[in-house]
Amino acid sequence: MTNEILIVDDHKLARTTVRELLNWHEFEVCGEAASGKEAVAKVKELMPGIVLLDINMPEKNGIQTAYEIRQIAPSTKIVFLTVHKSPDIAKATRAVGHAFVSKSEAGTALIPTLNRLTGRTEIKARSGPD
Repeated sequence: MTNEILIVDDHKLARTTVRELLNWHEFEVCGEAASGKEAVAKVKELMPGIVLLDINMPEKNGIQTAYEIRQIAPSTKIVFLTVHKSPDIAKATRAVGHAFVSKSEAGTALIPTLNRLTGRTEIKARSGPD
């Protein structure tokens, strides 16, 4: 099991944006998935250390997907990354997830959350092109 990250969201733009943020902070992304079904297959194939998982997806939602991932890869950490900000949703995800980050707060909360889960000290973002 590694600290590689699998990004799961049914919106390509969301996956691309999160990938760029993670690359900027030198996290390694091992793959992407657009549905719960695809996510489970990718977890079996890639065995990522962390799965960033949206809740609202086609075929099966993120919570159902998280339960399946926990069965096949119990040491994989699951971070729900979603538009939902409701305390009830955050509470419901605690049974299968390790963290909950609202997409609206991803720019400030995602990297510290991943640093905490990986035990990594804060790494400064790479500077832009000269």
